[in-house]
Amino acid sequence: MGGEILTLQAGQCGNQVGEQFWSQICSEHGINSDGTTDESYLSRPRNDRPDIFFQRNASNKSFTPRAILIDLEPKVIGKIAERYDGLFNPKNIFMASDGGGAANRWADGYLHGKKNLETVLDIIDRELDGCDNLEGFQLLHSIGGGTGSGFGSLLLETLSDRYSKKLIQTYSVFDRSGIVVNPYNSILTLKRLIQNSDANVVFNNNSLLSIAPENQQIDGPSFDNINKLISTVMSASTNTLRFPSYSYNSLTSIISTLIPTPDLHFITASYTPYTLDYGNYTGKDIRRSTSYDVILELLDKKSNMFCTGQKEDKVLAMMDVIIGSKAPMDNKHNASIQKALIKARSRINFAPWTPSTIHLAMGQRSSFSTVPKDIVSGLMLSNSTSVLHVLRGITNDYDRLRKKSAFMNTYLKSDYDQECGDIMQEFQECREIVEALMGEYRASETLAYMEGGDDDEDEDDDEDQDGENMSHGGDEVLMSDVHDPDHDVVME
Repeated sequence: MGGEILTLQAGQCGNQVGEQFWSQICSEHGINSDGTTDESYLSRPRNDRPDIFFQRNASNKSFTPRAILIDLEPKVIGKIAERYDGLFNPKNIFMASDGGGAANRWADGYLHGKKNLETVLDIIDRELDGCDNLEGFQLLHSIGGGTGSGFGSLLLETLSDRYSKKLIQTYSVFDRSGIVVNPYNSILTLKRLIQNSDANVVFNNNSLLSIAPENQQIDGPSFDNINKLISTVMSASTNTLRFPSYSYNSLTSIISTLIPTPDLHFITASYTPYTLDYGNYTGKDIRRSTSYDVILELLDKKSNMFCTGQKEDKVLAMMDVIIGSKAPMDNKHNASIQKALIKARSRINFAPWTPSTIHLAMGQRSSFSTVPKDIVSGLMLSNSTSVLHVLRGITNDYDRLRKKSAFMNTYLKSDYDQECGDIMQEFQECREIVEALMGEYRASETLAYMEGGDDDEDEDDDEDQDGENMSHGGDEVLMSDVHDPDHDVVME
């Protein structure tokens, strides 16, 4: 079984996504918006583990999210605290005293973080005192703004150094539009995602805006609507942790399945279909939804929340989470799933060095759900070279601005040089690190990628005594169960 996960929400985007996430999983665990539970809570048969994301109070009847809310201006957090009065621990909310924000500049967010780091670390340490077996952290943020990118970058650096034996996963929102200095912020943040985290589930606002109208049955989606899509992925990807069975009941087991090498840790997500409790605001009837249908529909590019990709893109690792209320699979259901997985595999362009495997986890729908038991939903998490298209777009945008030194004064006139070092050297280093990652993903498309490793290294020596499976900064990854490359599918 996995341990607790501490959630850090940085900036406007991170806190708005977090609001939707906590609303979602509160409903799944029978927790009211103020953290309390109904009288029948303790007497109701339970199949969940809310303690992964919540602390219980002494009476065992109310819950507080293991969450730290961080922003440099009070507007968003203030509204969240008002709407969910009593849910969040007020001691876990940090807002800058001046309330001026980071003005959409990475450097300002980073410097604010430096000035207030000890205060935030005190909050984190106090929250960790309430954990029996912390497994890791998850950071919710955007990479193109100010607080989420700058303050978020400092958090990643600090967490990977201070808690080096714990997993760090991010849910990172990419957006190439709106803010003129977005490419600068994104390049600076990408360095920290690459070097200081174990896994990044990535979203693209343009993709979210394109899939929201059809999937949520709405016109003109708002940010609340697209944040609901992200929270749906977060809920589904943690389903087997919160409703554990015999496999994939820890964050470590999921990440080690999806990350073949430490450098290649960017993950994209697809989800279908959206029911009333998973992002469909209208509750439109779903006439048919079986595991067979869902496994194949997840391959539709229209469901991907990061980018559409191209046929030549290579898949390095893939995992499906099928969520429903069905009892353990009978032979007929099992055969149907095997058939769908084999058909899906034939449509996927796997990298030549990786097993042609679709890992499968069977999740459970909450007992509080009102969705009919014969309706099945599914999440697909994929590590593939399709991430190159968005990374290339960001670097191209950055190169165009950098060539003309456009809008660079906002960084040159900051206090970053005095506090942290040469900002221009930082830009150059970040650009090189992103280019190296792109080269790594391009190299992973060939069979030669796994050749020439240091086979004589003793991998067992790198495991720590606590049994942690992954660490930061390029250290090795302990792979999940080894599967026969000749086998088409794996069900766990």
